[in-house]
Amino acid sequence: MGKLDEKREFIGALKVYLGFILAIMLSVGAGISSLFLKEETSILFYIGSFVLLLLFVVFFTIANKMHKVIKSLKDL
Repeated sequence: MGKLDEKREFIGALKVYLGFILAIMLSVGAGISSLFLKEETSILFYIGSFVLLLLFVVFFTIANKMHKVIKSLKDL
C-alpha cells in the first residue's frame, strides 16, 4: 500500500473516531441538561460535566491531528 493510501485510511479511521466521540458527547450533554432541568445536580451532574469537557479536548485533539495529516498530503 502506498503512502497516500495509508494516509487516506488513517484519515478515514480518524473520521470514524470523531463520529463516535461526537455521539457520546451528545448523549452525555443530553443527560447533563436533563439533570440540570430537574434540578438534580448531584455527583452525576459533575462527573458528566467533567467527562463532557474531557471529550471536547479529545475531539479537538483528534480533529487537529486529522487536519495536520491532510495538510501533509500536499507533500506526497
